[in-house]
Amino acid sequence: MSDPTAFFAAVAAEHPRCFWLDGGGAREWSGRRSLIGWLDDDDVSLTYDAARREVTRHTGGGSEVVGDDIFAVLEAAMAPGEQWFGYFGYACRPDLPARPDPALPDAVWMRASQVRVFEHAEGVSGPTSQTRRHSGRATGTTAPAEYAEAFAAVQEQLHAGNSYEVNLTYRLGVTSGVEPASTYLALRDSNPAPYAGFLQHDVAGHRAWLLSSSPERYALVGPDRTIETKPIKGTTPRGETPAEDDALRERLASDPKTRAENLMILDLLRNDLSMVCEVGSVEVPALMQVESYASVHQLVSTVRGRLRDDVSTLAALRALFPAGSMTGAPKLRTMSIIDEVESSPRGAYAGAFGWISGDGPADLGVVIRSVVTAGDGEWSLGTGGGITVRSDVDEEWAESCWKAERLLSVLEPD
Repeated sequence: MSDPTAFFAAVAAEHPRCFWLDGGGAREWSGRRSLIGWLDDDDVSLTYDAARREVTRHTGGGSEVVGDDIFAVLEAAMAPGEQWFGYFGYACRPDLPARPDPALPDAVWMRASQVRVFEHAEGVSGPTSQTRRHSGRATGTTAPAEYAEAFAAVQEQLHAGNSYEVNLTYRLGVTSGVEPASTYLALRDSNPAPYAGFLQHDVAGHRAWLLSSSPERYALVGPDRTIETKPIKGTTPRGETPAEDDALRERLASDPKTRAENLMILDLLRNDLSMVCEVGSVEVPALMQVESYASVHQLVSTVRGRLRDDVSTLAALRALFPAGSMTGAPKLRTMSIIDEVESSPRGAYAGAFGWISGDGPADLGVVIRSVVTAGDGEWSLGTGGGITVRSDVDEEWAESCWKAERLLSVLEPD
């Protein structure tokens, strides 16, 4: 079978624990391979409840608490030749200020005994070069009061010198009877992306569905222990004509405010990598490049280094977590500001989703442009952007709407 979509639909219908790491919307830098996997009843999965500080192991129809730190439990469970698939939610590091998700597990990881690999032909299901954005939602309206109040509180912190940049986000909730697997197929058609993917973990009391169309790399760890991250900071919508599209792309590439935002996060990532990499190995091979997707242009940089011999892959992933592009700088103080001003927990949003090998390699994307559900008809998604002292409240609100638009469209089909 060469078409992964039909295969995926059958797997999702039959197996309550399954995933698709989807290479159909891949970039040259992310490869064109899809992994579709599922767990048999005796296979192991792990979930994390940050409120209880409990990691639960699920296998053979039973569940037991096995620890209080998902990174530590996952590392202890890793064995050479094995791969784990799943996500870390934003609240997975208990040493950092972040609220647990009351509705879904704060992390899900699965050790699959069954994995099918698909290689996508070049140009199949990839990002379109020119796609008109949806016009059914207002994106230039005045920011609502709740967002404006949070924005003002962030500005106070910025002007007080407590942070250089704060990634201010909010959660949207949608009640919808759409079915997760078919909704994911609609999302990948609407918004193809390098870190597209689907996760289903349907175990009583530990249910989670994650549908991702993320364009951002959290971390790639290679066999040679090179680690790479590709922070995104700076987003603008696509134009409705080629001329308008080119103008928006050029404005993004040259705008001083946007470039300053990108540089601040770039420096944060350089610092994070320097804590786990060999001295002198951290470099920036790509600085502030524009990448174009179906609905937006984005400003992307690449930071790369080589892990020290005494740093494991899980230790590196933990040290970088959560992604600096989703916090701001400096990270710890800015996360405290976020915890004070955001009205909802982030959940899986702003976390990381992908695979980790017991042999060392790993590949995870940042959980953005994604929707989640506990399978009860209630869906949620996060959206937002980086705020500096030069930010305008209505412009930032509009940007958050652009980012959420295609996600909302698949939850509210015509």
